[in-house]
Amino acid sequence: MIASSAPSLGIDIGGTFTDLVLHDPAGGRSANIKVLTTHADPVLGILDGTRRLLAEVGVSPRELGRVVHATTLFTNALIERKGAVTALITTEGFRDLLHIGRERRYELYDLALRPPAPLVPAHLRFEVPERVKADGTVLVPLDLAATEAAADAALAAGAQSIAILFLHSDLHPAHEQAAAAHLAARHPRLPVTASSSIVREVREFDRGSTATANAYVAPLAERYLSRLAAELGGLGIAAPLLLMLSNGGLTHVAEARRAPVQLLESGPAAGALASAFLAGPEEERLLAFDLGGTTAKLCVVEHGEPEIVFGFEAARQARFIESSGLPIRISTVDLIEIGAGGGSIARRDAIGLLKVGPDSAGSEPGPASYGRGGTQPTVTDANLLLGYLDPGSFAGGRLPLDRQAASAAIRALAETLGIGEDAAAWGIHDIATEAMAGAARTHLAERGRDPQGFTLVCTGGGGPVHGYHLARKLGIPRMIVPPEAGVASALGMLAAPPRVDRVTSLSRRLDGCSADFLGDAFAALEAEARSLLVGSGLEEGALSVARLLDARCVGQGAHMPVPLPPTPWPEQDEAVHALIGDAFRTAYAARYSRPPPQVPIDLVHARVVLRGAAHGLPPQSVASAVAPPVARRRRIVVDGVAAEAAVHRRSALPAGFTGHGPALVEEAGSTLVIGPAGRFSVLASGNILVELD
Repeated sequence: MIASSAPSLGIDIGGTFTDLVLHDPAGGRSANIKVLTTHADPVLGILDGTRRLLAEVGVSPRELGRVVHATTLFTNALIERKGAVTALITTEGFRDLLHIGRERRYELYDLALRPPAPLVPAHLRFEVPERVKADGTVLVPLDLAATEAAADAALAAGAQSIAILFLHSDLHPAHEQAAAAHLAARHPRLPVTASSSIVREVREFDRGSTATANAYVAPLAERYLSRLAAELGGLGIAAPLLLMLSNGGLTHVAEARRAPVQLLESGPAAGALASAFLAGPEEERLLAFDLGGTTAKLCVVEHGEPEIVFGFEAARQARFIESSGLPIRISTVDLIEIGAGGGSIARRDAIGLLKVGPDSAGSEPGPASYGRGGTQPTVTDANLLLGYLDPGSFAGGRLPLDRQAASAAIRALAETLGIGEDAAAWGIHDIATEAMAGAARTHLAERGRDPQGFTLVCTGGGGPVHGYHLARKLGIPRMIVPPEAGVASALGMLAAPPRVDRVTSLSRRLDGCSADFLGDAFAALEAEARSLLVGSGLEEGALSVARLLDARCVGQGAHMPVPLPPTPWPEQDEAVHALIGDAFRTAYAARYSRPPPQVPIDLVHARVVLRGAAHGLPPQSVASAVAPPVARRRRIVVDGVAAEAAVHRRSALPAGFTGHGPALVEEAGSTLVIGPAGRFSVLASGNILVELD
């Protein structure tokens, strides 16, 4: 059992910065720090930041009750194709399944189309004799000798990890389990991923893509998590290490090592949770906007909860086009992510236009203004020249910015474009913000949402810098910037609950399922999820269980999640059919704005979501005014025009303070930029509310 009153440490590794937050509810102590991400060895940055933060707050390493961690390391390995050399063992006749995919061109008329390449090349895909029919009949028994020979051939060809995908293993996993156990006994140090141990869903291509992605990052996850746990222990930290999942929940290290594919979107999920928590319960419809050094993330949050989906595409070839990436069947916060951040590099393209990103200067060497050897102009360099950033207080004063270096980089670009330095800097800022706006429009339109009905919540080091102009582009009238917005993702992890999602295939019609059959399927999933939570030392009390079904009309190809009401499970078949039928019709009408046709219902999967108690954080507050705050003045550029802005220290602004733009509100990890059409006020919660005309 983890004591909720003990200090907690949150660690979020981003592409440019590693953010750390320490919160001590009993002692009333809280602090945060940003350090540059050490890409060659990310653990070094974590250890440096941890030592400095503990010393700053005066907390002993042994006082910590838990360490919560989110990272983009695994998804970056997938995107950059820097994972382990992976082999696939599959049913005879299906070695090209990953290459064939869905046989769909995501751009029908693009003659230079680049389909997403499978993670396993052709020479590392092996077939073995085995075949199980969908009804469980064994047509061809599993040939373990052939499985051994395939693994030996894979290892001889340089494979470092193996995935196993057999036909119909979502319903009948015995062959996969036997093959995995046999290879584990023969090669105890070889990472082996059976698809049915990661996801028990229909469609071999999706299941195989998920399994190979897990195998692809498994050796990296094993090395990284083992070393991180050992190094934290070396600092004297005896607290358990918990990992953030893509669905916004927490798990323990053993589960993260087993299925690291569940962590691919852990960092962005933490940001969405932070926005929901920090904005407060009175805000019902939020657009969470988190901008870091490398990427921008946007997520719809309604009624305090980000929407969870049960699959996404990783490493897309085309940013917003479905089927251009690798399907990953895990539960994840529903968000959109683009390569636009503080480190995004600006350039002149082949036809003379200004382009920004998606490639980033990262932290090594970083933007030109970092003074670490970077020479290419970036968004951070532009924001510095626009007057939005204070070179002496950037990242809490730990990374002073070099204005001359930024000016030289921007000036060189401006000369190639034939424009002035201010115009180039504003163009970089505006183009980067427009890329974020385009992503937001797509994300909202796909969900049938109108931006004007939302409040924009800005987090990350760059969120408050770009939030005002993003809100103007989207027509959003209100934005909220919480305290310590620059490290909000790390803070969001500390408020996350333990969570386990489990799924199994049903592949039956509703009218052919008995109450006992469905009840037993859910009970088995719940027992598996509960044993994982309890056995890992996570809190056993206050567990909540949600049941869902993936269902569709007979004849449809696509299915949708159907939440079941939290009522006692009926004993009669007719009552269960009525319960599920009503839930399906409600979900169908909500999604398609019309009732479903009068045809039978197919049940595809059963799902359970088991959540433990969240570690609550105390509400933020600010003191009342003692004396009127004193503002400085600084030249900034807004809409390409120079203006004088009032510059406030956030810590000096009392509750109830109001002001108008142009203005800047500075704190250690971020700067809030407010243009001339904005009014702002400091709420009792500590949040700053900006209203746009």
